[in-house]
Parts: sequence; C-alpha cells; structure tokens
Amino acid sequence: MTSIAYAANGAGPAGGGIASFIPLILIFVVFYFLLIRPQQKKSKEHQVFLSNLKKGDGVVTTGGLHGEITGITDSVVTLEIADNIRVKVSRQHILGSKATVIAGNEKETTKGST
Repeated sequence: MTSIAYAANGAGPAGGGIASFIPLILIFVVFYFLLIRPQQKKSKEHQVFLSNLKKGDGVVTTGGLHGEITGITDSVVTLEIADNIRVKVSRQHILGSKATVIAGNEKETTKGST
C-alpha cells in the first residue's frame, strides 16, 4: 500500500515554478489584445470626440436624445432637441455624432435581417 503512495508522489509534473504560470500569462496576453487594448483605444477616441465638440454639431446622448449643440462649456452641453426646446446634458453623456450613431444602427438592422 505504501508503494502506491510513493509512486504517486513522483508522478506529478516535473516542471515547477515559472512553468506553471505560463498558461496564466498566455491567458492574460490574449485578454489584453482582445479586450483591454481595444477598449482603451475606443475610450481615447471618445475623449478626442468630446474635446472637439462645437456649436452646430448634431449629436446623440446616451439616453437617446437627438439634438444640435447650441451652447457648450467644459462640462455641460446645451442641446436643442426641437424648436425652442433646449436641454442641458453632461458632456460625458454624449454618445456620438448623429451620422455615426445612425450609420451604426443601420448596419445592425441590415445585419440582423439577413
């Protein structure tokens, strides 16, 4: 009975230390290139978009309001969503330009219908 226990003790993987961390490192590298890096790039592009906003731009908010910028400060954007109806929105809640968001929605609807 004890001979089986001694045999099982030596049956484990011969490599130790860093060899056991290689799969973990590979998983992290894959996650970095597939998830983290693209998200950072998208976030950076959104920050550049927000910094380049100006009066007259047509935008869509994260809440779904479509409007035209009539006033802008460092943190607040005033949107005209209808004739003489203006709302103030936090600059961070601007999703994108009307053209970009509408084009993206059209792609999704045509992709889903085929």
